[in-house]
Amino acid sequence: MKTKAKILCLALAVCLALGLTACGDSGASDPSPRKLTDPSGAEITVPGKIESVAVLAPSLAETVAALGEGDKIVACDTSSVGLEGVPADIPALDLSAPNMEELIALKPDVLLVTNMSLYDQEDPYRPLMDLGVCVACVPTSDSIADIESDIAFVASVFGKEDEGKRIVDDMQAEVDRLAAVGATIKDKKSVYFEISAAPYMYSFGSGVFLDEMLSLLGAENILSGEEGWLGVTEEAVVAADPDVILTNVNYIDDPTGEIASRPGWDAVSAVKSGQVYYIDNMASSLPDHNIVKAMDQMAKAIYPEYYGE
Repeated sequence: MKTKAKILCLALAVCLALGLTACGDSGASDPSPRKLTDPSGAEITVPGKIESVAVLAPSLAETVAALGEGDKIVACDTSSVGLEGVPADIPALDLSAPNMEELIALKPDVLLVTNMSLYDQEDPYRPLMDLGVCVACVPTSDSIADIESDIAFVASVFGKEDEGKRIVDDMQAEVDRLAAVGATIKDKKSVYFEISAAPYMYSFGSGVFLDEMLSLLGAENILSGEEGWLGVTEEAVVAADPDVILTNVNYIDDPTGEIASRPGWDAVSAVKSGQVYYIDNMASSLPDHNIVKAMDQMAKAIYPEYYGE
């Protein structure tokens, strides 16, 4: 009898221990805060559970939405209003100088910004950080590889690394597909890509993802000898005589017609041959996974004989 009693007591003890362990596991399984380094180089602590996020850049808003986390966006910048996956009727803030009091009132778990937000102020988000808000900065990237790295980082913030990898893999597969055709092109066309219309013409040289895309497509940017985003003159473009002109200007009614009607531009090869094309503004402006949509449009505009209509 004593032996049976000992066995029963031991069994009860084991059951009790297992019960206590199960209770302990339910707490231990809760996600814990994680330490990450954001693309700006800052060490951040990401909450274990993210229920709300403010996003102050359309490229980041599109990335968050693509990850399936768009419903958590509680505030965005004005340029992100209406983007697919971004909730309607949420506060829209100035990208370069957001209302700090409004952000403090929202107190999101995470704030995603670029170097374009309050860039001229020292430690501008300290009031939010003191409240426990995780502020992550993703500076605007200038290469396809860096854009892919940014997507992976945002995915890691939400603990969705696998989904981020899928987005990057799909993006890179499309880049590789287009680049494989571009590598076969020997007779390269020269291209001028306008991102701001006359009289304040603006474009880009090397070190910009759009220049990289042109190169991969087998084309030559007429401004590749210069670096970064830059202002250009009409005289410089006319003298370069590009074979193709692309524009993503969307603030005038007929950007391609405006280019073709400029005095003296009728002698430019692209204008004479009618090779002036519009490229989707958002896809070509925002450094995120959607740049491949612009890259496909650029390919078909420059080399329809290679990439198809």
